[in-house]
Formats: sequence, structure tokens, C-alpha cells
Amino acid sequence: MINFNTLLRIFRKIHGNGSKQLNETEFVNMLKATGLELSHEDAIALFKRFEQDGTISLDEFMIHIRPPMSDARRAKVEQAFNKLDRDGNGVISIDDIRKVYSLTAHPRYMSGEESTDVIMNAFLANFEQQDIADGKVTREEFMNYYNGISVSIDNDCYFDLMMRQAFKL
Repeated sequence: MINFNTLLRIFRKIHGNGSKQLNETEFVNMLKATGLELSHEDAIALFKRFEQDGTISLDEFMIHIRPPMSDARRAKVEQAFNKLDRDGNGVISIDDIRKVYSLTAHPRYMSGEESTDVIMNAFLANFEQQDIADGKVTREEFMNYYNGISVSIDNDCYFDLMMRQAFKL
């Protein structure tokens, strides 16, 4: 059985140009590469279910197919967001994140590979949708990001520890 992370690796291998949009041919090739036994017609029908203007946004497709976070993980992510959202408006800013997110505990900072600014910019880029950088993170963007992270972490205790360390919970 293919897992979520394998699907992402296959996508990156097939689609090395950096675009997060799949056309019909790329989508069908991605499905074939997974080893799923889908007919060509079924693969196209699946494409048509998700396509917009002849392409599928990889991010939107992944949101629809990934499993949901457990209640415990969702609660930990909500706790982190609420800590960052000091004014309770449902949006966190770069300044909100800088005050709480532990950049100096990041492995790339500790190894001297990257500065806190580079790490922060890379972290924020995860939340921007369709290359629109507004410097703000909504609750939905935050939850979607950590839902994607959650899929790659099997151990609930490790996920909890990661969240507590990153956001000083």
C-alpha cells in the first residue's frame, strides 16, 4: 500500500520543475508510478474530480487525500496557534511567530548552516498559498501545514514533543 510521503516523493521526481500544478498527463503518470491498479479512464476521472482550469494544485489534492490528525494532535496544534495569536483575531503575524517559535533550537541554526532569518522565511513560506506572500498565517493555513507534518510522524509522543519544543508549550 502506498503512503502519503511516497506519493509526494513520486510527484517531486516526476515534476522537477518546481511548479505545484499538475496537468492531466503528469497526474496520470504520477498515479501509474505509485503502482496503483487504476485504469487510464479511472485516472482521468480522478483528475477531473480535482482539476481547475486543466490543472490540479498539488497542495489542494494532498489536503483532500491525506488522513486527518488525531484529536490529541489537533489540540496541540490549536494550542500552539492560540499561543501565537495573542490578540485572538485568527491570524498570526511574523512578529507573533518570532516571539514564540524557537528558531535557535532549529537543527540548521544549531549547525551553523542557516541564520534565524533564513529559517523564519523558509518556515513562513510553508504557509503561503499560490506564491502570495502576505506575512500572515491564518488558522486554516497553520492547521493544514501541521496536518501535513503530522502525516510524516508516526509517533504521537514525538509529535507532541516537537510541538512543545518549537512553540514553548
